[in-house]
Amino acid sequence: MQFLNPLALAWALLAIPIVIFYLLKIRRRRLPISTALFWRKIYPVREARSIWERLRHLISLLVQCALLALLVLALAEPIFLWQLRAARRVVLVIDNSASMQATDIAPTRLARAKELGLSVVAGLRFRDELAIVAAGTEPRVVCGFSGHQRTLERALADLPPTDGPTRVADAVALARGLIDQRQVGQIVVISDGCFPDAQPLSTAADIQWWTVSQRSGNLGFTQFQVRRNLVDPIAYEILAEVRNSADETARCRLEIFLNDQIVDVVPLELAAGETWNRVFQQSSAKGGRLRASLDRADALAADNQAWAVLPEQKPQPVLLVGPTNLFVQKVLESHPLVELTVLKQLPARWPADAITVCYRQVPEKIPPGNVLVIDPAGSCDLWQVGDKLTNPLVTRQDRDSPLMAHVRLDNVLMPEARKLVFKTKPQVLAATLDEAPVYAALERPAGKVLVLSVNLDQGDLPLRTAFPIMISNALAWFAGEHGQLRESLATGSVAEVTLPPEMLRAATAAPVRLWPPTGESRALPPGSDKMLVGPLERCGVWSLAPTSADHSDLPGTPAVAVACNLASRQESDLRPAESLLAKTPPTIVAAGLFTRPVWFYLLAAAFLLAVAEWFLYQRRWIS
Repeated sequence: MQFLNPLALAWALLAIPIVIFYLLKIRRRRLPISTALFWRKIYPVREARSIWERLRHLISLLVQCALLALLVLALAEPIFLWQLRAARRVVLVIDNSASMQATDIAPTRLARAKELGLSVVAGLRFRDELAIVAAGTEPRVVCGFSGHQRTLERALADLPPTDGPTRVADAVALARGLIDQRQVGQIVVISDGCFPDAQPLSTAADIQWWTVSQRSGNLGFTQFQVRRNLVDPIAYEILAEVRNSADETARCRLEIFLNDQIVDVVPLELAAGETWNRVFQQSSAKGGRLRASLDRADALAADNQAWAVLPEQKPQPVLLVGPTNLFVQKVLESHPLVELTVLKQLPARWPADAITVCYRQVPEKIPPGNVLVIDPAGSCDLWQVGDKLTNPLVTRQDRDSPLMAHVRLDNVLMPEARKLVFKTKPQVLAATLDEAPVYAALERPAGKVLVLSVNLDQGDLPLRTAFPIMISNALAWFAGEHGQLRESLATGSVAEVTLPPEMLRAATAAPVRLWPPTGESRALPPGSDKMLVGPLERCGVWSLAPTSADHSDLPGTPAVAVACNLASRQESDLRPAESLLAKTPPTIVAAGLFTRPVWFYLLAAAFLLAVAEWFLYQRRWIS
């Protein structure tokens, strides 16, 4: 036996005054009395009991010394060598992924896992240490090694649920690093086993596995995305995928909402293990938040809804300058986002916020901003106009450029197209056999420029479907491709968000905060137009917005929104392997006897001895 606080043994010196007090005799006072008759009758009785009186005195002394000895030993904190050798270092891995929110085990799988975790904490012996590792979106140490039960119980109670994927394998690797090859180290995993690596992990020698799940069926979204149509600027396409992770047929109704207004309703009937998907075609220039839902209640609610963000299509002011050409004018007027203004002559002042389309008339200096030049009749500061090309045919196209998406010019007749000699090297989008560019793009600090050197009156390009597609691609290129597709991310992802200029200006006065679908917002570091946000551990729409003027926890109008969905077949499938369900609970977590330190039992013995002494004294069995 060893003592953790050997200096406390000095309190044993208190036995000396205790013994002294018992050795001291009470000095009786001498008092004269009228007769000794009655005292003579009592004295023989007292003499007969003197031996018992001395014994009572001795027992009382021994009880007091024993009580002092117990208290002194408790203060010295004795510990046995076998307790030091048998001290365990246990790591409790709790799976708090999305599937652990299933309600097939009341109230949830995670709540049941926490109850089992409390039993592990209660089974710790003296000198045992336990750490808690969460195996949800990101494996992390919730509580370091500690033997304090209240701290461990509080850490378990505060462990939040997530909608992220399972990371039990990574959490086990983290737990092994924490144990650091101790002889009595042990890993206890509490999970539902709904991931591919569960079977080999459950049979590892250093892992005690506890399964909290049932084979429950589930129906949920595994994909939900939206994008703008590549041809129609106000149209958009929705991709929805639903999987039936059950052993029987499931029926439900799929509903799609845009800004809480219903868009489409589809009845579904999926066989066991079937995956259904469809692309929906819809139109809206405003955009907003899309939400899809399944009207079927099951064990997991996180995948019964899915979200996506549809970017708003803002109107584009366009200034058409030059002689009348119905082909160009009608194509621009037919575009649903174009607000067209027509001028016959070059203006004295060019608008700063409009796309300029110059047909034949070209100023000596191309104005700032985005400019599209069609059939230039003269030279300017960016190119020189050369001779006319004789019946040119396009033999090379830049098919990787978004400006040439869905465009084919190889059989288009382009008589009297002009040869252009550029002063700076352009991006050639279409060229003839002799490498003469007929369609080219230039990017300059003042704005983007496109030039098409085709005579629309002589060729058949205006009669082809390629011409309106080219104009639509050009307008989209001028507007900027960013923001046209905001991908819905899977839970656990990290998103790179580009802040718009107006938010950057507002961030100088009010910091930008991240508003999750549920819970409190958190501040983001200032000073950059691009930032990493995440991991996104909850399903729904996350918003980036500046702090409100009164600094309250209410977001204003979201400037940037990111949709996050479960989108995981693994997490939606709530059916673990049968071998995991048959596993027995671990036994190493049971501490047995002596779960508390020795000083606790010494104090308990001292308390019982004090109660016994009080009882014996009250019964006059000891003095």
